[in-house]
Amino acid sequence: MDFGFDSEKYEKLQSEQILKRVEMFSGKLYMEFGGKLFDDLHASRVLPGFRADSKVRILQKLADKTEIIMVVSASDIERKKIRADYGLTYDNEVIRQVERLRKMGLFVSSIVITMYAGQKSADKFVKQLKNRGENVYIHKPTQGYPDNVDLIVSEEGYGANPYIKTTRPIVVVTAPGPGSGKMGTCLSQMYHESKQGIKSGYAKFETFPIWNLAVDNPINLAYEAATADLADKNLVDTWHLRAYHERVTNYNRDIESFAILKAILHKITNDKTLYRSPTDMGVNMAGFAITDMKKCENAATNEIIRRYYKALCDAKLGNEPIETSQRIERIIKKHEINISKRRVVQSAKNKFAQSGKPSVAIELPNTSIICGRETELLSASSAAVLNSLKEIAHIDDNIYLLGEDVLKPICELKRRLSGDDSQKLNLYDVVSALSICSTRDMVAKKAYEKLPELALADAHSSHMIFGEDAATLKSLRISVSAEPEFANII
Repeated sequence: MDFGFDSEKYEKLQSEQILKRVEMFSGKLYMEFGGKLFDDLHASRVLPGFRADSKVRILQKLADKTEIIMVVSASDIERKKIRADYGLTYDNEVIRQVERLRKMGLFVSSIVITMYAGQKSADKFVKQLKNRGENVYIHKPTQGYPDNVDLIVSEEGYGANPYIKTTRPIVVVTAPGPGSGKMGTCLSQMYHESKQGIKSGYAKFETFPIWNLAVDNPINLAYEAATADLADKNLVDTWHLRAYHERVTNYNRDIESFAILKAILHKITNDKTLYRSPTDMGVNMAGFAITDMKKCENAATNEIIRRYYKALCDAKLGNEPIETSQRIERIIKKHEINISKRRVVQSAKNKFAQSGKPSVAIELPNTSIICGRETELLSASSAAVLNSLKEIAHIDDNIYLLGEDVLKPICELKRRLSGDDSQKLNLYDVVSALSICSTRDMVAKKAYEKLPELALADAHSSHMIFGEDAATLKSLRISVSAEPEFANII
């Protein structure tokens, strides 16, 4: 893999900066963790070499000083909000994350239900958590928020929330998704501790946008494309510019909300100089670990195009308003991004034009592009992955990794059970068959052992991909995009 980012350096710098921030506040820091705690594949795609589990690795380095509070909004539980990448509702995702963190040796001390207003589903979840032996706290909506600072920072505001008992200097506040109440939980704790004479502090663990890169750097534009559904915009941090005469990058929501946050922090801490800009609040050393800016910028441009296709497909399916893709399209046009820079796009289109069958193209780490088309037995994704494995394992293209004696019986069984004679073997079927054959066939074994090398490969499909094909491509960490077309070819 051709890297442009040094994860070892990043994790070391980020850990050091967190410890320095703890020292700023007499040894007690509440740190809001935004974005994905695990599997940060966006960062891995945009910064080649970024380890998707870097955040957890950093926490493990600081494990003896760190405890974790998991928060989830009662409103999200009530409306059964789903974490799209795993298909889990937020309440189940909380349990999954808590168990995973503990298996990694990290201390999750408590779970907070925020925005509670008597939701029955939240009551049921609280009971479930208490049956598991969890420490559970209930926070109701904060009175006066966001405009009435005097009411917010009072016994009727943050003071109405129960105080969460913590024992370690670094308290990480994280959640299954955005809008869960992480910041409010941090500030509520600071309020309670200020009443006890404890000087605790607040900071944000951030990755994107990267503050010391230009607003229109492709790496930051890729963040804007990734959050197009929220209409986020990268901007020069005007607070920082006024305070330090330095142009740095932040995003609109942080800049717009800083005035109220600054007022709240001042009232809690009685320190006007605590933070002079929203960028000051962040702990973000990612920009200092980029080793090859050109590689990262090229990867980011590729990600913008991938996000554009995803938004087009989501709009086609009615899962996202057309405005999301239009926002990304404006980025593409304004910065003159050539769609053909994602090399697999034209390759998949050409394969479809040639074969008349749905086709998938995969760009391998060695930059070669391998295609596969739908056949009588195989989906296009299955064919493309098998062909790619042969290329990586240096297996002659004329050799079949899985013969008809293996594929046909499985396909016939699927068709008989479903009553659908058009059923093909999806990627999960094929990978499963390959794993079984690898126990008795050395060629299949050679190919099967190369599956991890497909991670972060680029792919494009001539048609939208669904079901097990989509899920298995995601599991293999193949970065796929697709034309916004259905594959009902006559």
